[in-house]
This record gives sequence, C-alpha cells and structure tokens, in this order.
Amino acid sequence: MAKHYDKQFKLNAIRYYHDHRELGLQGCASNLGISHQTLSRWQKELRDTRDIESRGSGNYASDEAKEIARLKRELRDAQDALDV
Repeated sequence: MAKHYDKQFKLNAIRYYHDHRELGLQGCASNLGISHQTLSRWQKELRDTRDIESRGSGNYASDEAKEIARLKRELRDAQDALDV
C-alpha cells in the first residue's frame, strides 16, 4: 500500500534537498525515509506547478529576507542534529 504525504511534507522535503545538496538526491531521500524517485518526482511536480519558490543567491526581496532564510536553514539544521 502506497503512503500518502501531505503537501507540506512534500514542500519541506524539497526545501531540505535544496538546503542539503551536498548529500545528493539519494542521501536526502534516505534521510527523509522516501525513495529518491519520489523526491525527484515531487521536485518536478512542484516546479511545474510553481508551488515552491526557488531562491538562489540574489533572488531575495531584501537583505532581511536573505537573513531570515539563512536563520531558518540554520535552525532546521540544528533541529535535524537534535533529532539524530
């Protein structure tokens, strides 16, 4: 029986992958408990529907937005470390 994940989980999974590219698709999917094919499919689906923003360097509306994104990433990394 296939598992069903809600939209927020999918968005968080894609953000996790974008924030941890050094792990690769396989490593991120493994950490999330899903297959790399699933993560790849979600990324494509979300990119096609534009439900997830891709924030590259220089894509922030302001310096404050860039700092907030950095702090959120730092908090998420700390939470991940605590979960382990």
